[in-house]
Amino acid sequence: MIAIFKREFKSYFLNMSGYVFIGVIWLVSGIFSTMLNFLSQYASYEYVLSNLMIVLIFVVPILTMRSMAEDKIAKTDMLLYSLPVSTAQIVIGKYLAMLGVFGVACLGLGLTPIIIGMFGEVNFTSAYSALLGFYLLGAALIAVCTYVSSLTTNLLAAAVGGIVTVLGIYLISSIVGMLPTSAFVSLLCFMVVAVLLAAIVFYLTRNYILTGAVGALTLIPLIIAYAMNSEAFTSLFPKTVERLALFDRYYSFISGIFDVGAIVYYISFAVFFIFLTVQSFDKRRWS
Repeated sequence: MIAIFKREFKSYFLNMSGYVFIGVIWLVSGIFSTMLNFLSQYASYEYVLSNLMIVLIFVVPILTMRSMAEDKIAKTDMLLYSLPVSTAQIVIGKYLAMLGVFGVACLGLGLTPIIIGMFGEVNFTSAYSALLGFYLLGAALIAVCTYVSSLTTNLLAAAVGGIVTVLGIYLISSIVGMLPTSAFVSLLCFMVVAVLLAAIVFYLTRNYILTGAVGALTLIPLIIAYAMNSEAFTSLFPKTVERLALFDRYYSFISGIFDVGAIVYYISFAVFFIFLTVQSFDKRRWS
């Protein structure tokens, strides 16, 4: 796994992808910091990071598009399959390499509060707490886009698919907020999510029994709970989505709150999508 990490990390700096990824983040951060911290004289670096997270929608898919798809195109994935390492170690090694590249970008961002502090008072605890949240948000998005990359053999499709997916994650709270708040609509939305979960299980396993079991274990309790207390479902789906939305959880860091629950959520979210990537990689390995 360490060898794969080194190979992948070095590869991002043997071509332009790593430099472009880091350069774009630093460039946009510099622009926002100049406008907000120096020209508008706001001492809080958190405002810069709150705007900078929009950039992740477009740069993270560019970083991850080649993580899985490129090996399929070059047929080097067959070489990876022959290595004396597990599929999980391959995927984790690649993922850690991307986290390393993103970590380099965040280390550069960490110098900005120090520079701002030379010209005024800065709450370094709040600033670096927000930067930690920014890194964890990016780590979760990298995991999502890595999974998207594992589903295709086309780099452009991997990039566009990643952008669309992350943009959907960013907009989901606003979209769900436009839905009716009735209990029946919430029930329908939860049922749609349950069906999508069962579809993912079928895609990964091609096992009808397991898919049916997952569908039954999610749909039946929902229907029973609705029958017993339908009022509890009023506005439940929008509130649940708002609670689980990746970008919304980051706002607590921007507000100066060290949110341990958000940290656990980001890590769990990343682990879940790395697990899906491993299953997708395994599926191709044995097909």
